[in-house]
Amino acid sequence: MSDLIQSFLNPEIPFLRNALIIGILSSISFGVIGTFVVIRKISYIAGAISHSVLAGIGFALYAKENFGWDWFHPTLGAFGASIISAVIIGCVKIYGKEREDSIIGAIWAIGMAVGLLFISKTSGYTDPMSYLFGNILIVSNMDLYLVSALDLVVISVGFLFFNKLQASSFDEEYTSIRGGSPNFYYFLILILTAITVVLMTTIVGIVMVIALLTIPSAISGLFYKRLAPLIISTIFLTTIFSVSGITLSYITDTPSGPMIIILAGLVYILSLTAKKVLKLLSA
Repeated sequence: MSDLIQSFLNPEIPFLRNALIIGILSSISFGVIGTFVVIRKISYIAGAISHSVLAGIGFALYAKENFGWDWFHPTLGAFGASIISAVIIGCVKIYGKEREDSIIGAIWAIGMAVGLLFISKTSGYTDPMSYLFGNILIVSNMDLYLVSALDLVVISVGFLFFNKLQASSFDEEYTSIRGGSPNFYYFLILILTAITVVLMTTIVGIVMVIALLTIPSAISGLFYKRLAPLIISTIFLTTIFSVSGITLSYITDTPSGPMIIILAGLVYILSLTAKKVLKLLSA
């Protein structure tokens, strides 16, 4: 254990320290946004948004090479794709006549397909797996600044609109009666989810980001029903999973992202089983 602590503090290997810091910082956004994603039952929407991000990343890589757009960083492409996907899904849900699940499935599949096509037409080797699963051990200082900024935005929105977000999440009709706009808060959650997905995709990947948005909040939901304890518990659990996963990956010399998700999944299964057993024993 002392060797592990020394490794985290060693200035010559900052990637371990950055991974630990980003794991803690990202837990705030994952905890807050993930709670609303699970409460509103829009995990599948978050999945579609996260997979559509690949289209923006692929186009950015293609544009940099073929159009000379050196300024067009893949993160900018990812932002564009995620926001467009969130707006389309939100509009279809609120105003459209089409089946919502069909649009979500189409965005999910088309986003992945378009991204892979652009990547295939970009010279040089670009590994799609790096975007699908990420690598928390190559976090840069800029990533730390961006995630910190996201945390500030998420915390500010949470404090300013807590009551409205809570009311619209549990009872949209009540929000309308009190003069609020459920559609506005729905779009607000979708946009924040899109931004969170983009920033976290660069760290844990497209596939992993869905798990961290849903599993910790699902565990908290087994034991808490009120929104504030749900959010606090989810942030705490996400922090534990991130720190423990990074530590275990260092000890076992395995990828950190999958280790974090496996750990979270095991705890969810154990928590679900324990709750079922306790319910049977108390019956």
